[in-house]
Amino acid sequence: MRKIYIYPSILSADFSDLGGEIRMVEAAGADGIHLDVMDGHFVPNLTIGPVVVKSIRKISALPYWAHLMIETPEEFIEPFAASGADGIFIHPETGKDMAAIVDQIHRLGIQAGIALNPETPAEVVLGVKDKIQRVLVMTVHPGFGGQKLLPDQLEKIQLLRGMLQPEVLIEVDGGVNEATAAAVTRSGADILIAGNAIFAQTDKPAALRSIRRQAEEAL
Repeated sequence: MRKIYIYPSILSADFSDLGGEIRMVEAAGADGIHLDVMDGHFVPNLTIGPVVVKSIRKISALPYWAHLMIETPEEFIEPFAASGADGIFIHPETGKDMAAIVDQIHRLGIQAGIALNPETPAEVVLGVKDKIQRVLVMTVHPGFGGQKLLPDQLEKIQLLRGMLQPEVLIEVDGGVNEATAAAVTRSGADILIAGNAIFAQTDKPAALRSIRRQAEEAL
């Protein structure tokens, strides 16, 4: 049976208590932590940098994956690797050489992934599909949390699952909650990223467990 992984996105966490929020979701069974990195140019928002990642790295031994929504990812690969990220996602929409940046990431001893915006076709990954460990499907337009999942992106997940080797994991980010987890999982996703669906809830551990339950029951 496929394994489903839950990676809470700390974009929606209480930044006055990031350490406590990370410990809480780890105790609730989170499989990793998703780090949304935005530069205010590639997307219309600003979030965290390597200094914050380095600070929270000591909180948990869970895998930390940094999603670089920035115009010049090649300039920040080394700082995020040094900060303790276990993997880095980059965007082909930047127009950069994806294969070269994936190689740059691997030279630093960490894993690499490609993130696709809603309007970007699945076929974009074909040039690097044998180099990467993960593909991240954005099921909302990146920049802000709390958006609704775009249903047409489920077909993209299905297409990617047919293109990629089984060991290449597919992540889904955007509008993932207990109501959408089953559809996302049935489409072929391995890793579900959830922000508001966990951190904005009164009982955050219960919310995380509910998302996992809905996903696993759909297998």
